[in-house]
Amino acid sequence: MISIIIPIYNRVNLLPRVLESIKNQTYKNLEIIIVDDGSGQEVKSQKSKVKSQFDNLLWIEQENRGAPSARNRGLEEAKGECVIFWDADIIGKPEMLEKLKKQLDNNPTASFSYCNYYLSFIFYFLLKKIPACKFDFKKLRENNFIHSTSLIRRKDVVKWDESLKRFQDWDLWLSMTESSSAKAMAGKEGKTGVWVDEYLFTILGGGTMSGWLPRIAYKVPFKWLPGISKRVREYEDAKKVVLKKHKISTITS
Repeated sequence: MISIIIPIYNRVNLLPRVLESIKNQTYKNLEIIIVDDGSGQEVKSQKSKVKSQFDNLLWIEQENRGAPSARNRGLEEAKGECVIFWDADIIGKPEMLEKLKKQLDNNPTASFSYCNYYLSFIFYFLLKKIPACKFDFKKLRENNFIHSTSLIRRKDVVKWDESLKRFQDWDLWLSMTESSSAKAMAGKEGKTGVWVDEYLFTILGGGTMSGWLPRIAYKVPFKWLPGISKRVREYEDAKKVVLKKHKISTITS
């Protein structure tokens, strides 16, 4: 069984599309765990309707403590041999879970499987391709290339760091793949991942491109431009927190 953990905080308008894409999965041995992280009444009013549509769905409510806390709460209740942290703005292709699970079955030493995805802009009409790459421990320590919505063996998963405001997914993969600080510094791997080189889901953006900056925006001199510098500085400061935690000395912009 695969446990699908969905943290939600408002944005109730997306929930029907997200759940419909889960219902349409070709892999059927699923349980769904929705963790409502202190949403308003509009989300709570959907609870009975949603639960009536699924036989194996658990709806948990908690005070607002952030997505990492909601994911950890869902993980505590998960009963599946695999878990996937399915963000509340993700539409998966019908074969998504089946293909991720097949890669894990074919690679018994891997702890998780991940894929490429699309990021939607301009009221969902424009899609940007976000490719991943073959798992590489050293490359992962430079920059994250694995989305949080990846399939993980339950026995290998670690808890999310609830103190982090950004880069929680990068921290999760670093924490999983580093067997110890000493081994990590020596370039040796802990748990590993396997890549499905297909675009298997779409992230429904907020309708505009305001939440995304192109890679060039983080380089000199563009990072100093008005309207960009503050966002780039916040990004770099948050990245330094993760680098320090995992004892990574080189900052790759």
